[in-house]
Amino acid sequence: MRPAQAALLAALALIPWPAAAQEDPAASSAAPEPSLLNPGTLAAPPIATPAAPPAPPSLPERLSEVPGTWDLSRDGTNRRCVMNLRSENGDAGQKLSFPAGCRRALPIVNGIAGWLFSDRGVRLVDRNVRPILEFVRRPDQRSLVAKLEGGETYSLVPLDIAAMRPAASAAPDIAGVETAPAPSPLRTAPAVPAELQRTTAATAPAGPGPAPGVYALDRFQERDTCRITLDGAGGGVHVVPGCHDGGLEVFDPVRWRYANGRMTLTAKRGHTIDLVPSGDGRWRREPEVGTTFVLRRVD
Repeated sequence: MRPAQAALLAALALIPWPAAAQEDPAASSAAPEPSLLNPGTLAAPPIATPAAPPAPPSLPERLSEVPGTWDLSRDGTNRRCVMNLRSENGDAGQKLSFPAGCRRALPIVNGIAGWLFSDRGVRLVDRNVRPILEFVRRPDQRSLVAKLEGGETYSLVPLDIAAMRPAASAAPDIAGVETAPAPSPLRTAPAVPAELQRTTAATAPAGPGPAPGVYALDRFQERDTCRITLDGAGGGVHVVPGCHDGGLEVFDPVRWRYANGRMTLTAKRGHTIDLVPSGDGRWRREPEVGTTFVLRRVD
């Protein structure tokens, strides 16, 4: 071999070859490729949790949603009045009306001549548009509360107002755009995925639900003001003839259901009242606002 050729071969031997060109049986067997026969190596897709259906509105967001029937009461007493806040303009804000018996039950209404909507709350004002009761929202967003300097507290609970009716949903500002109808509050909730069913069942509080039958409505010291019948298996609700509770008659419950330790009464227009067990077949309103609201099993 010539000296020049020997030098060239020696130089080629010193050049490092790429690692990819070298075969290493140990390295190739260390990390097998994912395959259908080995699903554990594939990342599981995330489980999408279904969004809870929005709760039906119960308090007004604008002036046009206020008109309707409200329950005014003095907290801690059986003093109450079912009044109608009307949409017509009057000499002192918007007009209102209430039965004559309210003047005896709640003397404070004698000075009320109208109502105003301000800061998402309701003001009951006198003839000079001075506030007598200034109601603001409670944290639970289910009722309004007004506190006087003397320590008295009043509640204003919506029974059947424009905000609770399907027609109160705002129409889109863009002409020609069709919107889907609002979901009914009685529509079945989305199905829970199988992966989440065990968790849901484990976290749901245990306890017997209300037994179907006849229930009497008690308010504070007033007993048996009205009676309703609960059908079986979370079915219909029927007000027994002879009811003399104006609040319940206006609310007009038509269905009931039991879930997560609560009984829910649903009105014909879709708004609801929640009750929790208080022992001896009794169910009290939760949250407790205004006058006492207790259902008592009688049959």
